[in-house]
Amino acid sequence: MGKLTTAQYIVICITLSVIVMFTSIASAQGTLQTIRGTVIDKQTKSTLPGVIVSIVGDNSKGAITDGSGQFSLSGIAPGRYDISFGSLGYNQYIAAGVEVTSGKQVVLDAQLEEGSKTLNEVVVRAGSKKHETLNELATISGRSFTMEEVNRYSGGRSDPSRLVANFAGVSAPDDSRNDIVVRGNSPTGVLWRIEGLNIPNPNHFSTLGTTGGSASALNTNILKNSDFLTSAFPAEYGNANAGVFDLGFRTGNTDKREHTIQLGALTGLEAMTEGPINKKKGSSYVLAYRYSFTGLAQQLGLTVGTASTPFYQDLSFKINSGESKFGRFTLFGLGGISKINIMHDDVDEDDIWGNPKRDSYMKSQIGLVGVKHFIRVGKKSYFNTVIGLTYAGTEQNIDSMGVSTPARVVEATMKQMRYSINTSFNTTISPKLFLKIGTIEELIAIDLFYRDRVSPPHDWVQIWNFNGRTSLLQGYIHAKYNITAKLTANFGIHSQWLTLNNSSSVEPRVALKYQLTDKSTLTAGFGMHSQMQPADTYFYQVKNKDGSVDRSNEDLGFTRSQHYVLGYEVLPFTNWRVKAEVYYQRLYHVPVSDTLSSYSMLNAGARSYYYNEQGQLNNSGTGFNYGAELTVEKFFSNGYYGLFTGSIYQSKYEGSDKIERNTAFNGRYVYNILTGKEWKIGKNRNNKFSVDLKITQAGGRYYTPVDYAASITNNREILKGGNAVYSAKNTGFFRLDLKAGATINSKSRNLSHAVFLDIQNVTNSQNVLVEQRYNPATQRVNTAYQIGVFPNFVYRLQF
Repeated sequence: MGKLTTAQYIVICITLSVIVMFTSIASAQGTLQTIRGTVIDKQTKSTLPGVIVSIVGDNSKGAITDGSGQFSLSGIAPGRYDISFGSLGYNQYIAAGVEVTSGKQVVLDAQLEEGSKTLNEVVVRAGSKKHETLNELATISGRSFTMEEVNRYSGGRSDPSRLVANFAGVSAPDDSRNDIVVRGNSPTGVLWRIEGLNIPNPNHFSTLGTTGGSASALNTNILKNSDFLTSAFPAEYGNANAGVFDLGFRTGNTDKREHTIQLGALTGLEAMTEGPINKKKGSSYVLAYRYSFTGLAQQLGLTVGTASTPFYQDLSFKINSGESKFGRFTLFGLGGISKINIMHDDVDEDDIWGNPKRDSYMKSQIGLVGVKHFIRVGKKSYFNTVIGLTYAGTEQNIDSMGVSTPARVVEATMKQMRYSINTSFNTTISPKLFLKIGTIEELIAIDLFYRDRVSPPHDWVQIWNFNGRTSLLQGYIHAKYNITAKLTANFGIHSQWLTLNNSSSVEPRVALKYQLTDKSTLTAGFGMHSQMQPADTYFYQVKNKDGSVDRSNEDLGFTRSQHYVLGYEVLPFTNWRVKAEVYYQRLYHVPVSDTLSSYSMLNAGARSYYYNEQGQLNNSGTGFNYGAELTVEKFFSNGYYGLFTGSIYQSKYEGSDKIERNTAFNGRYVYNILTGKEWKIGKNRNNKFSVDLKITQAGGRYYTPVDYAASITNNREILKGGNAVYSAKNTGFFRLDLKAGATINSKSRNLSHAVFLDIQNVTNSQNVLVEQRYNPATQRVNTAYQIGVFPNFVYRLQF
């Protein structure tokens, strides 16, 4: 089968969309469905009986939670609803825009905050709580996000990283990878956490020391609503300087078995199943598998735009034991593999990634498995413990023997296993004071091997050759204190110790929230943070003249930072929010070269898939980031939503030469405009048609130009030095994405269809993917560009 043109692919996608949509509409009437879930106290995590649950605007639909805090609203027609939760002594909460389809029950868990006002005194606006983090200790620079948002927004590719790129302070103008830049920081400063287990990188085609990849290994069908934080984190989060993803897997349906099948041009072929194990005990399972569409297309003989086809697949699961006298146990896991082979005879001579005189092979594996235990101690306290292990491995080989002169061979293997235990004790001492104390222990086993040989002179150059262990130990204490009815303080201390070289830190954190009026809030925060270096940095080695090995970076300490944040938020109208934040971040103890140089670890990750090959480093570098952010958000209601986020910022650093330069991530500005509208369709108006639009514009990043003469002389890329370092600037990034889709509910069964056509980069803008790169095969300097217009077709079946 020949290669599809963009026009042919668009025609196929639109045709499939129309066939599925109108075939289903012809017979769809809609089957009634159920909304069920559990209500708990946000701080004590105890279940709440007697909570009134109702549909806003429909007095005929209501329920009261039972002794286990569970509720069920049955006989609900497909559509969108605002669900209200209210109880005496608690602030009322409304879950806005909950979507009900005939194919799947809605499991809606709610957390209520204890308040001093009675139920009938509380003034609540639908959706007014939506933006608040699930973590009650996060006061500033944080936002929760839903999996519906991940799948709804145009251009998101069902990827949490690309979703948060729509939030203020975050930039990710790269179609090839999902690394995110938070307030000008390197992507290596981001912490990922799943179910309380710290993980290095949950992405396909990941490499050691990075936090992103070409595709997310996180299946959004199994994720639950989660938090994303951008600075001044609560004391429980450590070993991060830029941002925190705090994710969780949702619990499978404890009432009935349900299934999802999905096909997406970018996300692949997916299948998910969930259901009860023992209904009486409330135990359940959820299992999701995904096979990349590019791999499937390759098996079918279909070329999808590149001669070198990437392949990946992943599996995620969660098994919940239900409640028992020994507490609640949860087993969860994720595994993924990915690979790509770039063969010299399939590569165009101008290909920026491949070389027509060289074969390259890369494969990576990621995995995690954990056991989570929750047990209550009295009515006001509980222990939460997670024990698990994570694995990340990458193999890369380059072979040009017999293909080019000089011939080159590269052999690289990177493996990292982390054995972790994260335990915390949580207690509500009084209605005003909540305390959390915990420890995180990680035993890190590292196996690194990397060598490079050019013939002639035929000698191997050993970059890494290490197999050993080290430990990162963290401890923290955090208190939340309601000083008055309007003023709340979050304060704590985080500490960590790296046994490899006895690096240690003590990091105070404090955040204040003052409720100016019922509709406006003022927040302020300060936090000290520190992070160990990427593992490959510590074990870079050179061979001395006497034959001994020198690992000059092994004693590097933590990179440290201080965050200062001031924010103001107002809810001007029902379902509207306006938020502004200004911040300053000072970075210090940054690894830089012992000799006068422009090198700084703050630029790590600027060049995708490149390893750190810099020795003789010390912690004398500095940097700073500052900026202002604005968010204007219209929560989903009355059939539409809107979101505007804008950031202006500066990101600078100094190497050992003490010259202030732009970092590689200093885009200076980024803004996003997202909006969407839904229409009810069908005979009984139980189906929907939706259109979503996204516009992103970001400043071009700085880069170092190629020294063309030196590159020709050395037959490899050489960059300019001195004042030329990060002196050139890419053109700005602009992209418009447009998405249209329909959800069709069966008239006779619990089954629903959803079909979407997400046309990315509608204007076919030429955005720079990779700045100047020297290609030794052609002796030319090339610039690579990101994808042009690309239609992403998605079909989902739930039953």
